[in-house]
Amino acid sequence: MRSRSTFLAAAAFAALVGALPLQVSAQSVHRAYASSPGNPNSFNSNELVESGHQFFGSASRGIALALQEAIRRWGEPNGYILGQEASGAFFGGLRYGEGKLFTRNAGDRRIFWQGPSLGFDVGGDGARTMMLVYNMPFTEALYKRFVGIDGSAYFIGGFGVTAVAADEMIVVPIRAGVGARLGVNVGYLKFTSEPTWNPF
Repeated sequence: MRSRSTFLAAAAFAALVGALPLQVSAQSVHRAYASSPGNPNSFNSNELVESGHQFFGSASRGIALALQEAIRRWGEPNGYILGQEASGAFFGGLRYGEGKLFTRNAGDRRIFWQGPSLGFDVGGDGARTMMLVYNMPFTEALYKRFVGIDGSAYFIGGFGVTAVAADEMIVVPIRAGVGARLGVNVGYLKFTSEPTWNPF
């Protein structure tokens, strides 16, 4: 996975200009779409915090704060992903990740994501990532491009939190250790069932 991240923005920057779709406005994604509290197919805050504690370890207080804020904004997810990713940028950038998708009624499965980004940023990083998945009708529906929601990026408890959307689905990545690069996330994430070098 880390070797994939070394293929960075030399080719991506030129492609990004024509490849990036328009950002989704935060006002166009309403919390009413999110799973309602108590839904047997959703995950409550206690379950998510416990998984986050085990996954992030010493950053447990920060993940609890980030999860509570995400649930306050978007409600309870009906799926979540735990994984790792690597990214790099030279104004234009690339991000690659892999992890496991957890659901109530469809089991667990491996999942991969890739995506370009565009911003005033230079550097690289690797991070553990927890992604909350909302309004997923079936697992294969996740295999598409999710565009960043304008105005959704924020920091809490040492974690960077953003949101991306496709149709009525929302994915909220919560990343440790990438606060300085949160601003580059003008782009999208593409989820796939198999790893690929193609971020578009």
